[in-house]
Amino acid sequence: MKKSSGTQPAHTRIERDTMGELAVPSDAYYGVQTARAIENFPISSLRMPRSVIRAMGLIKRAAASVNQSLGLLDKKPADAIKVAATEVIEGKLDAEFPVDIFQTGSGTSTNMNTNEVISNRATELLGGLRGSKLVHPNDHVNLGQSSNDVIPTAIHIAAGELMQQELIPALTRLHKALDRKAKEFDKIVKIGRTHLQDATPVRLGQEFGGYARQIELGIQRVKRAQEALSEVALGGTAVGTGLNCHPKFSPKVMAIISKETGCTFKEAKNHFEAQSAQDSLVEASGELRTIAVSLMKIANDVRWLGSGPRCGLGEINLPETQPGSSIMPGKVNPVIAESVTMVCAQVIGNDVTVTIGGQAANFELIVMLPVMAYNLLQSIELLASVSNNFAIKCIDGIKANEERCKSLIEESLAMCTALAPEIGYEAAAKLAKDAYKSGKTVREVAKEQKVLSDKRLTQLLDPWRMTMPGGPVGSAGG
Repeated sequence: MKKSSGTQPAHTRIERDTMGELAVPSDAYYGVQTARAIENFPISSLRMPRSVIRAMGLIKRAAASVNQSLGLLDKKPADAIKVAATEVIEGKLDAEFPVDIFQTGSGTSTNMNTNEVISNRATELLGGLRGSKLVHPNDHVNLGQSSNDVIPTAIHIAAGELMQQELIPALTRLHKALDRKAKEFDKIVKIGRTHLQDATPVRLGQEFGGYARQIELGIQRVKRAQEALSEVALGGTAVGTGLNCHPKFSPKVMAIISKETGCTFKEAKNHFEAQSAQDSLVEASGELRTIAVSLMKIANDVRWLGSGPRCGLGEINLPETQPGSSIMPGKVNPVIAESVTMVCAQVIGNDVTVTIGGQAANFELIVMLPVMAYNLLQSIELLASVSNNFAIKCIDGIKANEERCKSLIEESLAMCTALAPEIGYEAAAKLAKDAYKSGKTVREVAKEQKVLSDKRLTQLLDPWRMTMPGGPVGSAGG
């Protein structure tokens, strides 16, 4: 290997921090503290999500503008920092963020990684050498800030922005698809099921209307999560007191970021709460978990309703997307719905991690922020992607098997429920048992036993009537 005149390899530079000297790759924009973090945390292949890096750039760019406006930072370094931070925002320097997710619990390594990258790029823009600290990572880029308030703020910004730009549009797309199917299938009557057993009739459109409402409520849950994330820790610095921070710094920075992202962010009412805990992240994750539970129910129902095609329920036909078996020719599986259920399982698991992270709040600081960020943001991205895919590759293409729906209704023993208000629960139950033993329908046995006139039986055993409120009052089963 080619060497320089000393012991330092030619492809590295020596940088110093408060712990001493360390070699840093000569072409790296990151610096000595990032290099230490790389050495200290060789844990996984997981890195801070792009959305957090973008949010860090937004914070550093807005901070430079505000610090300049407050007379705390000269124009030249401020302008250089803004240009460098913009490159971070745009993803041009993503390769310069190599720090593992499993690092210092406050995310200090990621904050200093960001400070060093912006510092060195800004220094370069001003004609200096990387590592010379012409623009200083702490004194200039981190002015008025601490890792303890910047990192939680970046997580809130990243999550709020992802929810606004990706998750809400995806859920809206899915809601519209389900709502269209609810209207399309509204005249199709089928058998209802409770406990996986036959129940009274329901319209296929009513079932899909229930799914649409679940997603509509899911969108409301995302908006509640955004509200919970709107208060940010920036301005509290190390422990929430705001030491070394101008009192106007945080509100001015958040006004800029709110305008740039289209999301509302504001300084926390109480910085000690905002930094010593992250109940808001736990709350947001809980809302995502609830959405995952909703999607799991819908996806599983779709799988059941489309089971078959000949020996299952077969009340709907799912779009055929790919061959389903390596050994059974012609088999087609509900793979899109299955992918939804796996995402839901992942999101539910992520919520457990976020919840445990929220418990790691000791005195003035929470110390599992990076892993909380990774899991929360992954949940948002997964739910957004799978909701879009579910709508496009499954829900949009579902067709009703109307004949199958009709044929199953007449066979159901639960049809006797409509007779109970007039002949009594016990008599109706006996009718159902007789029908089951004889292999006949409830209608056939009721006519044979002359429990009511044919005209009245026709009225009461009308499946469409059973899908609406009203009619004779009595017990409706369970």
